[in-house]
Amino acid sequence: MRRGRVYARIARVLLVVGLGLGMAALFTLYERLRVRHSMARRQRWSRFFMAQLSAALPFKVSVHGALPTQPTLWVSNHVSWTDIPLLGMLSPLSFLSKAEVRTWPVAGWLALKAGTLFIRRGSGDSQLIRKQMTQHLSHDCSLLIFPEGTTTDGRALRTFHGRLLASAVEAQVPLQPVAIRYLRDGKPDPLAPFIGDDDLLSHLLRLFANNVGEVEIHLLAPIATAGQERAALAYQAQQAIQETLFGAEPAHRAAA
Repeated sequence: MRRGRVYARIARVLLVVGLGLGMAALFTLYERLRVRHSMARRQRWSRFFMAQLSAALPFKVSVHGALPTQPTLWVSNHVSWTDIPLLGMLSPLSFLSKAEVRTWPVAGWLALKAGTLFIRRGSGDSQLIRKQMTQHLSHDCSLLIFPEGTTTDGRALRTFHGRLLASAVEAQVPLQPVAIRYLRDGKPDPLAPFIGDDDLLSHLLRLFANNVGEVEIHLLAPIATAGQERAALAYQAQQAIQETLFGAEPAHRAAA
């Protein structure tokens, strides 16, 4: 019985992926026909896809706080690849992702067509990415980044890096801190984190073989960026998320 449930859940995800492939193929056709389509349209379609994918995942989601009413740079803690659809379903967003995702079969192509910006860690292209982010935000398109730079097990935060937060200052948009927490039986979920040597298929099988988990998404008070230093912004965002998830423990000052 459990095996049948797993297969049914996987089939549902595959159907959603098929929908995403069809949407991405349509954008490719637009590009070849030189039909204009704005980033805002990409983001709306991406949000629809993320909502369908989130509904296929074995999570019960609760959202706390108000969605921003203006373009913002979203900054969130990072636990799993599932953070992306769960946050992406809330609002029209683009994402900043590590360059390796671009090489993933299917997922990388979908991410590219959805308007994802890719960064190669440690390659020295952070200045170029920051300029692209600034341009993106300046065109009234919100963007989500994970300033920890990697996923965690959800039990603590890593230091938030502030280098790319300068884009929000330059584009004159606020930061939108977001805290995401995965729970199972009222405790931190040991199944949801996507860390270490995890691969996507094994992670999906692990999630689908168990009962539905809970996800809390907290949209915290926006942080004004005018006149702020990037390290100070990173520290403020980290402290806000730290307090929401783990209480008011002191966080280390983020690297500039």
